[in-house]
Amino acid sequence: MSNLPTTQTVPLTRGDDGVWRVMGSRVTLDVIVRQFKSGATSEQIQEDFPSLTLSDIYSVIAYFLQHRGVVEDYLREEASAAEEVRREVESHLETEDLRGRLRQRRARAVA
Repeated sequence: MSNLPTTQTVPLTRGDDGVWRVMGSRVTLDVIVRQFKSGATSEQIQEDFPSLTLSDIYSVIAYFLQHRGVVEDYLREEASAAEEVRREVESHLETEDLRGRLRQRRARAVA
């Protein structure tokens, strides 16, 4: 009878910036999880990120499902850090004029 390996390596690596990415790519853990939670299949995710293998995508999704609490905590921390950076940047720059111009362009593009 054959022995099957019961451990698996998750293809994730943490960059110097503290962000978890799929090994060999710039695709972040949060992107994979966000798409999966919005209903995308592994095949659909691969269409958006053809540099990823299906095996890697399935492994990352399996990791998320098995460690949902820890991953959700990480995602909340990342979202909080991003919000902090946004507030910091906006506090030092006058962005209202730029935002107004962008809204006008968007309105013209949609019309």
